[in-house]
Amino acid sequence: MTALHTPEPAVLVLEDGTRHVGRAYGALGTTLGEVVFATGMTGYQETLTDPSYAGQIVLQTAPHIGNTGMNDEDPESRRIWVAGYIVRDPSRVVSNWRADESLDDALVSDGIIGISGIDTRSVTRHIRSAGSMRGGIFSGEAADLSPDQQLAIVQQAPQMSGLNLSAEVSVAATEVTPAAAAAGERIGNLAVLDLGVKQATIDNLAARGFDVHVLPQDVTIEQLRAIDPVAVFYSNGPGDPAASGDHVQLLRGVLDGGLPFFGICFGNQLLGRALGLGTYKLPFGHRGINQPVLDKTTGRVEITAHNHGFAVEAPLEGEFDSPNGYGRIEVSHVGLNDDVVEGLRALDIPAFSVQYHPEAAAGPHDANYLFDRFRDMVIATQENRKNA
Repeated sequence: MTALHTPEPAVLVLEDGTRHVGRAYGALGTTLGEVVFATGMTGYQETLTDPSYAGQIVLQTAPHIGNTGMNDEDPESRRIWVAGYIVRDPSRVVSNWRADESLDDALVSDGIIGISGIDTRSVTRHIRSAGSMRGGIFSGEAADLSPDQQLAIVQQAPQMSGLNLSAEVSVAATEVTPAAAAAGERIGNLAVLDLGVKQATIDNLAARGFDVHVLPQDVTIEQLRAIDPVAVFYSNGPGDPAASGDHVQLLRGVLDGGLPFFGICFGNQLLGRALGLGTYKLPFGHRGINQPVLDKTTGRVEITAHNHGFAVEAPLEGEFDSPNGYGRIEVSHVGLNDDVVEGLRALDIPAFSVQYHPEAAAGPHDANYLFDRFRDMVIATQENRKNA
């Protein structure tokens, strides 16, 4: 299988006027989004199909991308979600026996506009210094626009701050994955609010004995309760948590009703806001599969998979009271690179969350135990209610 490369020119334009001229990669045209970098050396298929990347032009810091192609087993969702794709050296051949098509062909099929042949290290260093910013990739006829025209188009694109993208990535109707046969005893129905959930997350939850009901992001509290859930899970997803007030109100209804709750990534930020905490935008975010995190409960350092541009504001040490009246809260996990809050735990209600991806597709599996911690919390809550 040979990758298709085009000599057609393409240009990456950042909102501060920075320009990088390279070659078109994938589909031709114009695409706009927030330019971010992902540091994983493997797992580009999982990155591309992660709904959390909706609205973002993703730069791979690993210089050589595409040699294992794309297959039908590893996608994390129903399509490629990135707004655009930036790589330095696309592989000219696909050399993995599991490949069903080349990465080039997959990008073209899903209409993903990319650029190759630019100094990705330079772009990464610029974003690390100046922060993530809007950008655009221009190829085909759009490559012939004047630099001023291209810059004006980029600067008119929406900012990620204040953007709600949940409706773009969520399922339109409820989808159910039964508890895995090998899981043993069935625990009950789990309500998963789909804010951009990944398939590996669903599989991990089903493997713990949950019948996983993936619900549309606009579900009401009455509709959620109608499935008689034993617990609620909020998934990862794109966008600004401050623009997701409805999801926060839904979560407050869940917490008020005493249902156990687990949230990851975007779900961690929404739990923070439901508890009464603030969120803020990180300068350039955490995106990769090699982020060190301290689990304060065990003292263990985990290498974890991240994809987030926003974080929760909370004191790192000691207990504090939830401003919204949910009792005592503590920060359970801390990022060791920059002291960002990476997890929250409620001490008086059955709720916790982490900022990263315990399903780790792709990535290390150091944090997979969190799914067991969630299952154990749900079972303990059920036992306490029986004995009350």
